[in-house]
Amino acid sequence: MMVMCGEQVGDIAWHWSFLIKNAPVKTNDTPKFVYRGILLDTSRNFYHVDSILRTLDAMSYNNLNVLHWHIVDAFSWPVESKVHPELTEKGAYTTDMLYPYEEIKKIINYAKSRPIRVMPEFNMPGNTFIVSDAHPEIMSCLNKQPNWDKFGPEPPSGQLNIADLRGSFAFDVITEYSRLFVDLGFHMGGGSLNLEWWKEDPVIELYVCDHPGESIESLVKGWFNQTVGKIQEMGKVPFAREDSMLNFGYETKNTTIVEAWVSEDSVGKVVDKGYRAIATSWNRHYLDCGHGSWLSNFEGSSWCGPYKGWQKIYSYNPRAKITDPAKQKLVLGGEVALWSAQSDETT
Repeated sequence: MMVMCGEQVGDIAWHWSFLIKNAPVKTNDTPKFVYRGILLDTSRNFYHVDSILRTLDAMSYNNLNVLHWHIVDAFSWPVESKVHPELTEKGAYTTDMLYPYEEIKKIINYAKSRPIRVMPEFNMPGNTFIVSDAHPEIMSCLNKQPNWDKFGPEPPSGQLNIADLRGSFAFDVITEYSRLFVDLGFHMGGGSLNLEWWKEDPVIELYVCDHPGESIESLVKGWFNQTVGKIQEMGKVPFAREDSMLNFGYETKNTTIVEAWVSEDSVGKVVDKGYRAIATSWNRHYLDCGHGSWLSNFEGSSWCGPYKGWQKIYSYNPRAKITDPAKQKLVLGGEVALWSAQSDETT
């Protein structure tokens, strides 16, 4: 097939031709991994809608298909709640730094046209200090100082009281936002758990004493089982961090998809237990590293430094150390993570 081409700049014109042999040519190409994502944290620093839309454009240029929206955390609750409006009223940084339902729908529809999934994460039961601004009665170990690092990876400490709450608040969150976010995935977090938080809570201590056979471990296991069940009841696929599945032995149904972040070996540990895995190891995929530490108990660079360039990220094969073909199929893909303690929409 002969192709004729031309170009003109001002009064100067060029013409050329070239031959394509064996035309027409068909190319069939599909990504190796079905999950290719970015985690965006909008709690530590707020990102306006235009910045999120710009991120979605960049994702589409690079064939990334999942925006894992870490929308709330200990620092702020910027998403509108019609069930608990007090969460946003007291938990957003300002009245301008929030995501109303209509703007969330705009983001979801914009992503869909690219096509990109938008999966929400509501991290529970840990890293939920911001809930205490509206509901301190359902919280444990709030803002412990000065030895905050005994109670969590960063201040302010605080997590849901799993004995007093028994899942009702978490159920409200799952029910409301499962209906708002249309994606089949719902990430319940489950990371940064510290059992010492609950062991020092008098309400939990009294509950365990009044219920022979119960313990902190059994309460947490029951909480996760109930939460996973509620997510599935809403027709969603549960996602969770490996902390809750591996570190403390809290095993839920293997229908849960596990985010493997603790090390490069985590993916293998996750699939060995029969879970599907998303690779996001901190030493390969965390984008916020290498800019110095903002924590008072850490000297020098950030805990996850140095900075990860694209060469470091793309050279990692999460299936490389997994020899069983059936287990290789359980590795769905990976995602980079932009935690926003030291990042915002201008950096």
